[in-house]
Amino acid sequence: MNKPRRAQGRPLADLVGGALQSAFKRQGFAAVDIISHWEDIVGPELAGRTEPLRLVWPRREDPFSTGTLTVRVEGAYALELQHLAPVVIERVNRYFGWACVGRLAIRQGPVTRKARKADLPVEPDPEAVAQVEQSLGEFEDEELKSALARLGAMVKGGVTRA
Repeated sequence: MNKPRRAQGRPLADLVGGALQSAFKRQGFAAVDIISHWEDIVGPELAGRTEPLRLVWPRREDPFSTGTLTVRVEGAYALELQHLAPVVIERVNRYFGWACVGRLAIRQGPVTRKARKADLPVEPDPEAVAQVEQSLGEFEDEELKSALARLGAMVKGGVTRA
């Protein structure tokens, strides 16, 4: 008698990868990495004001030919990107490990805003920490007492921006 097979969970990336890959190929992106890792490639300063649109390869069969990366940029920042074009090209090529981009085409337009990463935790107000520490009483471990006092001060809302 055969046992019924259970469906095993699979990562979402495995299921969606094929659909995304074909959609990005239509835009000229053979590798999804340039979209998904844009901030890692060019850095947070450039990534906040730019986004890659397409990567166009020449039609000839030259194995040493390079592509043109089209990047959308916000308004006046286009001039800055024009000066930084060699740096962007170098960073993209370094990321992929070969000279895949030889030219940068700049298009002005609105850039899709990515969700901001959470700010670093803020430090509690020293006075609030001292108040909580006094209310805790005696502890054998002073480091534990200090950590609990900081936590208590943060929970109470006595925090300051670092």
